[in-house]
Amino acid sequence: MTTVIRRTGASPRARGSASGQSRPDIFELSDGSFAVIGRDATRGLEPELPSDAARADYERIVVITCETLVQAEDNIPRA
Repeated sequence: MTTVIRRTGASPRARGSASGQSRPDIFELSDGSFAVIGRDATRGLEPELPSDAARADYERIVVITCETLVQAEDNIPRA
């Protein structure tokens, strides 16, 4: 079973969310992949994808802020 190992980057509260619950987040998983909490934008963005991009029925297009990604950058392992 895959589990969450750690958050990558600053917590939502550290990035300015008063409640600490209303911001995107990125987590490293035990299998080496990443889980992203973000806004589901599948319906609006899927028609905009390039012709060589696709998503499976169980996948979603998730939007996170640039700030979230930049905050996580130093904590994402390089392959």
